[in-house]
Amino acid sequence: MPAMRTVFKLILNPSESSSTELLELAGFFSKISALYPQSSPKSLALAKLSRKLPLFHSKVPLPFTFVRQNIARPKFISTIPLSWAEGDDEREQYQERSKNVKTNLGGFVSLSDHPNPEVSCFYQKGFSQITKEVTGKALHALCIKGLIKLNVFYINTLISMYSKLDQPYHALYVFDKMDERNEASWSNMMSGLVRVGLYHESVGLFNQMRGFGISPTGFAIASLITACERSKFMVSEGTQVHNFIVKAGLLCDVFVGTSLLHFYGSYGSVYNANKIFEEMPQKNVVSWTALMIACLHQGDPGDVMRIFNRMKCEGVSCNANTFATVFCSCGLFEVESMGHQALAQVLKCGLETNVSVANSLISMFGSLGSLRDACSVFNGMKERDTISWNSIISAHVHDGHCEESLGCFHLMRHVHNKIDGTTLSTLLSGSGTIINLKWGRGIHCLVVKLGYDLDICVCNTLICMYSDAGKSEDAESLFQFMGDRDLISWNSMIACYAQDGRCLDALKVFFKIFHSRKNPNFVTFTSAISACLGPEFATEGKSLHAFVILKGLHDNLIVGNALITMYAKCGMMVEAQKVFESMTEQNEVTWNALIGGYADNNEQEDAVKAFKLMRIEGVTVDYITLAHVVGACKCPNALMKLGMPLHAYVVLTGFESDMYVHNSLIKMYANCGSLNNSRCIFNEVTNRTPITWNAIIAANAQHGHEEEALKLLLEMRHGGVDLDQYSISECLGATAKLAILEEGQQLHSLAVKLGLDSNHFVRNATMDMYGKCGEIDDVLRIIPDSIERSRLSWNILISSYARLGYFEKAKETFQDMLELGVKPDHVTFVSLLSACSHGGLVEEGLAYFHSMMKEFGVPAGIEHCVCIVDLLGRSGRFREAESFIQKMPVPPTDLVWRSLLAACKTHKNHDLGRKAAENLFKIDSLDDSAYVLYSNVCATTGRWEDVETVRRQMESNNIKKKPASSWVKLKDNLSSFGIGDRSHPQTSEIYSKLAELKKMIKEAGYVPDTSYALHDTDEEQKEQNLWTHSERLALAFGLINTPERATIKVFKNLRVCGDCHSVYKLVCGILQRQIILRDPYRFHHFNGDASFNVKSLTRFYRAKNTWGLKVTKLLPNDLMVIDEDNLKLMRLLGVVQETADPNLPRRTIKGQASSILNSCVRLTLL
Repeated sequence: MPAMRTVFKLILNPSESSSTELLELAGFFSKISALYPQSSPKSLALAKLSRKLPLFHSKVPLPFTFVRQNIARPKFISTIPLSWAEGDDEREQYQERSKNVKTNLGGFVSLSDHPNPEVSCFYQKGFSQITKEVTGKALHALCIKGLIKLNVFYINTLISMYSKLDQPYHALYVFDKMDERNEASWSNMMSGLVRVGLYHESVGLFNQMRGFGISPTGFAIASLITACERSKFMVSEGTQVHNFIVKAGLLCDVFVGTSLLHFYGSYGSVYNANKIFEEMPQKNVVSWTALMIACLHQGDPGDVMRIFNRMKCEGVSCNANTFATVFCSCGLFEVESMGHQALAQVLKCGLETNVSVANSLISMFGSLGSLRDACSVFNGMKERDTISWNSIISAHVHDGHCEESLGCFHLMRHVHNKIDGTTLSTLLSGSGTIINLKWGRGIHCLVVKLGYDLDICVCNTLICMYSDAGKSEDAESLFQFMGDRDLISWNSMIACYAQDGRCLDALKVFFKIFHSRKNPNFVTFTSAISACLGPEFATEGKSLHAFVILKGLHDNLIVGNALITMYAKCGMMVEAQKVFESMTEQNEVTWNALIGGYADNNEQEDAVKAFKLMRIEGVTVDYITLAHVVGACKCPNALMKLGMPLHAYVVLTGFESDMYVHNSLIKMYANCGSLNNSRCIFNEVTNRTPITWNAIIAANAQHGHEEEALKLLLEMRHGGVDLDQYSISECLGATAKLAILEEGQQLHSLAVKLGLDSNHFVRNATMDMYGKCGEIDDVLRIIPDSIERSRLSWNILISSYARLGYFEKAKETFQDMLELGVKPDHVTFVSLLSACSHGGLVEEGLAYFHSMMKEFGVPAGIEHCVCIVDLLGRSGRFREAESFIQKMPVPPTDLVWRSLLAACKTHKNHDLGRKAAENLFKIDSLDDSAYVLYSNVCATTGRWEDVETVRRQMESNNIKKKPASSWVKLKDNLSSFGIGDRSHPQTSEIYSKLAELKKMIKEAGYVPDTSYALHDTDEEQKEQNLWTHSERLALAFGLINTPERATIKVFKNLRVCGDCHSVYKLVCGILQRQIILRDPYRFHHFNGDASFNVKSLTRFYRAKNTWGLKVTKLLPNDLMVIDEDNLKLMRLLGVVQETADPNLPRRTIKGQASSILNSCVRLTLL
């Protein structure tokens, strides 16, 4: 400490001080001034010193008045003139006084008269009262100088002082230089090391103490246990210290026992904490409070209140910390009744004016949503600290008043001006929505400006804010660049990934925790379990369940509830029921999780049974319970039996005004086919939230009213309601069903503008929209990298390829999915089987079906069975199809028989078609599509009497055929056409264009397939009827009103006619136009040259009976291979094109090729 020695040398013997020492002194005071900027820089003494040292005129801002006010000095120092440099007379007077004092210094009598109270009590308390570093070091310097003699007591207090001033190595230096040490010396040094976070050093000092044979005191042991508690990595050391305590018989020390309670409570071991508490012979209010805090950390408010009531029964007086803990528990877990009970005790004890109690009251009322009560407590406080302001800001944030919280913050800066990390964290926690994110980013800038960007708590809140706003990438960046991370950081990141649907990332972070030496708690497991949101994560969910049991958290209520929800999301309700039955305690959240699981898995009867049992058990039914059980009713048959009685119960119990119950009622009526009732309930809601709007939008979008869903979205936006990922996703699904690309692109742009495009749900909905609109390039552009893809993303890609006819691509994508370790689910195989069905890949489709069950363990559902029946039916393998239907693992539905009936029409199998139709009529005698399909079977087989019989049956049952309709959208105008429609303003032009097309394609070899004209007329009339089909009218309109090379998009509400399909191909090839035809089942892309091949000529026609050829496989160039003779025919197409006169127009060349092939055979995909 050379600078301090120079200070006292200059004070006592200024004439002997050299220039070097004066320079050293100047530097010393420069450092001191940085620590104490409140000191005035304009002192007269400093000015005169600067005249002596002009070099440091601007570098010595601290005046000597600072020294006089802060260092401990005897009476002679108080006589030193500040203007000692003014003249020789004053200097001589000073030197004379110094000599006199030096000879008369005989003790500490002069210090007791010092005006600084920290110095005046030095006799009695040594250095223990010193709070300023300069004062303490000045006194220490006097001791070193020999002016004050120190004994062990004063040295112990000196060690404590340096520890309190965050100078542990000074304290260690003093400790090492001690000639004599007692137990207090060791205890003070150990507690000092713990205070500054040197936990391992404190353990080393403890071992050194035992090595010297010194018995540690209870205070030293308590400090050591505190070190093990705070370190979070010293569980084994803490257990060893506990064993030492038991052997040494120190558990009777109340401080030691209390420190053990804190230790085990911090590590989540409430069982051990309870055991130690019961073994403690003496307990005080601190011990009781420590046990309550341990239970609070474990997430059990019931135990907290149980301990609180036991305290009262045993007559233990509660202090402010006790009440603060109780209020904190009631606020965290929203136990309002317990909070009011504790408040009555506070008023009885007269502690309502205590600052910490008032702060906890504000926090509790804020958590309970009682903002008025919180403001009342805050306004009634006579004294407020930073925690008070933070609590009232938090109350406003919790109540959703972001702007009011910012107002409180500005007032705090103006009045209180003591902002800490908690203040900023509280403000950030209210900015986790899209509309408030701009505030959050501004506060983030303030965080960086104030230097809190390295604060772990603030960074954790920033992660949560960006996570709640759907900005998982920003949260991920913050997490990766955090220097230090605590358990909350890891928990927040896991929850962020789980919330954004990035389940694999969430689980990866969870397993990384174990490498970071962090000890996961119940929050960690709850967040990780919540990431297992589907059957594909069932294995990971079971592993987490095993971890839970291993960690002893299986009795935790919150973890148990999360496990029930996880198993329900994975479709494993048997396991969910087992977890429910094994739980030692169940609350309404537990019952809600079970009922919600039954509802989500379409087990409505079990959901209603659980609801009834819940009421019998006396568990309180809340709005979540009713929302779940109402949502379980999802079919028309359940509306009268279950849905309406539940609606009556909702009205009877007064929950009809609840927003969530209202939304569930909207969904219930929509699922049961009563959209009018859904709309009526929606209209009754006056204060509509985004959730309410999402409910009615989803009800329309998912039940065939897509246009209405889009209109509602516009109403929602014009009404100033914030759009979220759910509203955008549902409307993207609506545009996908309608195959309206432009509106889908607008929604995609809106999602980008709102910052929702990276959201898991929105991204997948966008991909699905582009896939169903035939824009595979856009799907590939926005799909995540293969390593990061979820299973849903893979399924969408496979489905998009299959829908567009890229069957080989669909198969390759499936293989890529398997190679990356992604497990396929039932949706994956539906897409694959559908691709095989449309591509004629019979054997491969059957192989996929069998491997699905045997290799991948995916049970066959009705969708898979429909694909197999369609696959066999399209290829004419009706015996296999019948046999499969009889052996199906699930009962056949109308979808199975309808698929078989459609195949019978294609292959003119009337007998089997009649059987399929009879089964359809049994399932639903009013199904118009069944009558139409059977009528078509009869027509294609020439059974016109049966056709007439079917039509009479339809008339008698008042069944009307759904009319065919096709439409073309050009810019904002939609033009639709029916069969033989002549209502369009361009009718004459359209029919003229059709006549032109008819002549053109007949020259190219077109022969109409009149089997698609389902009326008993002559061949000429049948052909004429074919040319009035709605898709041909729409095609002609598109050709008239679009530029020559523009793509034409036609949409049809029913399956496209086979002859119209051939016409489209020929027109596309001749005119070199790209045409896209979309029917309810798939896209039909006609792409110029690619459409003109053997496949483009309709289907088996004349040569079917003449040649007796069968399809064997599909070549990559989309040409059907039949046999060796047919290969010659295919080569003939190439020969004609190669040997034709190059001067001939291309159209003529193609016409020659088509004519030659038409004379031999007509082919198409089956």
